[in-house]
Amino acid sequence: MAFGRHMSAPVCLIENDEFGKLCVKKEAKDILDDINEPVVVVSVVGLYRTGKSYLMNRLAGQQSGFALGSTIESKTKGIWMWCVPHPDKKGHTLVLLDTEGLGDVDKGDEKHDTWIFCLAVLLSSALVYNSLGVIDNMALEKLHYVTELTENIRVKAEGHQDEDESAEFMRVFPSFVWAVRDFTLELKMGDKLITSDEYLESALKPKKGNSLQTAQYNLPRRCLREFFAPRKCFVFPRPASTQDMKRMEDLTEEELDSEFLQQANTFCSYIYNSTQPKTVKGGRTITGTALGNLAEVYVEAIRSGKVPCLENAVVSLAKIQNVRAVEQALQIYMTEMLSMAQLPLDPEELSNIHTLAEKKAIEEFVNMSFNDNDQIYQQELMGKIHNEYQDMCQQNHQASLIQCQEVLEDVFDLLEMNISNGSYLRPGGYREYRALLAEMTSAYRARTESQIMSEEVLCMFLKGKEDVGNMILQADESLSAAEQEKEVQMLKNEILQQRQRGLEEQNRLQEQAFKDMERTHQEHVNQIVHQMEREQDRIRRDNERVLEAKLKEREALLKQGFEEEASRMQREINSLKTDMNKQEESQPSTMRKVLDGIGTAATLFLPGFIPKAAGIGLSFLSRLF
Repeated sequence: MAFGRHMSAPVCLIENDEFGKLCVKKEAKDILDDINEPVVVVSVVGLYRTGKSYLMNRLAGQQSGFALGSTIESKTKGIWMWCVPHPDKKGHTLVLLDTEGLGDVDKGDEKHDTWIFCLAVLLSSALVYNSLGVIDNMALEKLHYVTELTENIRVKAEGHQDEDESAEFMRVFPSFVWAVRDFTLELKMGDKLITSDEYLESALKPKKGNSLQTAQYNLPRRCLREFFAPRKCFVFPRPASTQDMKRMEDLTEEELDSEFLQQANTFCSYIYNSTQPKTVKGGRTITGTALGNLAEVYVEAIRSGKVPCLENAVVSLAKIQNVRAVEQALQIYMTEMLSMAQLPLDPEELSNIHTLAEKKAIEEFVNMSFNDNDQIYQQELMGKIHNEYQDMCQQNHQASLIQCQEVLEDVFDLLEMNISNGSYLRPGGYREYRALLAEMTSAYRARTESQIMSEEVLCMFLKGKEDVGNMILQADESLSAAEQEKEVQMLKNEILQQRQRGLEEQNRLQEQAFKDMERTHQEHVNQIVHQMEREQDRIRRDNERVLEAKLKEREALLKQGFEEEASRMQREINSLKTDMNKQEESQPSTMRKVLDGIGTAATLFLPGFIPKAAGIGLSFLSRLF
């Protein structure tokens, strides 16, 4: 699990504050902030004292953890969270949310129960509804919270509710699992044995008629069928005797009813294998960090008296996530650069380190960022990485400059000493001076050949020795006037050659800088395209899941004789297919828009760009000539 804390026990995620309003607990939020991998979120809801917490402990692979109560008092208050490594999906965290029991008479606030239920739906990948006995009309009436979802959750920020808003709900709502506890009936319909899933679907069949009573009967069934897909049912026999039930946390597997234990293991396997990572509107998979932010966005909407809105939540989450994505990515880039780059370095080696660090930073940004459709935050990151890299190049030049100057002082120390004591101001002294200068120049280059400021420092040194050389030349009476003129010309040619070496080195640095920028641009393109492809694939799969569910629902309605309802479902199917076709057709233009945005960001740096580091060298040379 990619976070620094091991959770040995659950913590409270959402509770009532001193004023009776819901709030997100800082301890839980901090834990989620440390989870930078996708999360699979499983919530359990149901009436109080129905054994919800035991199932969650089983999913956590623990005997105890979430509080179990053996009295009529509800043990869980608010929403409690337990994050554990996912047993089947590597690189994913399983987040278990245990909600307080619904219908607790001591609370006296039915709206509180509604918001707890809504939050469980909004935050989950899978919603487990836990009940006792059988799935009958009374059990479905107790699940009236599902009928209030459209009143308490909005899809769009503005505009009227669409006829097919159920499709949008189904895309983002969790899968639904009904866990029936203490089930004593035989799974039969007439003389035919049926599965637990068929038992659930049979219980969700609507009644014919136009009366108010029939409408009330059908409402929770229609909501479950139209909002949640896939649906699954597990029936559990009583796990132990009434006396043993009081100490469920202490019972060994050998003391549990074997059929209950087998069903519990099947239930856990299904949750592990079938529950997908949590996504938000638009098909984006979220991390633990985003889940914590999402919880705060929804809770803040409820606290302020607003209805949580899926569209607004994504917008708010995007802003929070994108700001943090830039900060986190830049931090990764700087950490990698500082740990690997021991200055001074050869420019190509520094460039390779920059490439590796930038790749990790971009991966982090792409994984964390949300709906950065106009590439505003991506451009911000590109600019910040660019500036940091240029500063690093500047530091590299400065470190090389200092090191080259130190080597130069050491190598040319004897020459400087001879000049100071006038050793060359005699006949034959000039040729001795020139010989030693050439020897020491070769020695200096041998020691600084990997340094980027080697030629610039040498150029400045030789330029400074031009007057000294002329003075020694004039003092050397062993040379004729023609020979002296020849030596003067040779000296000028050497200085020009040295200047050319410096310019060539700076040109090489500029070429390297341009390659770095082009490589940066390509890396951003590759990462964004890959991310978009993954998101489009997830959206496509979500649409196909919703379409399949609606086709099955239409078929079932036709078989049951609900032709009007089947016609309505067909309109929804047609609308969904139209939306899917539009999405497929818009993919190329969306991709072009994104790539154009990245290209725009690149043009801020590429054309006419002279890196600061290379500019130092050029200005350094310009002062000499």
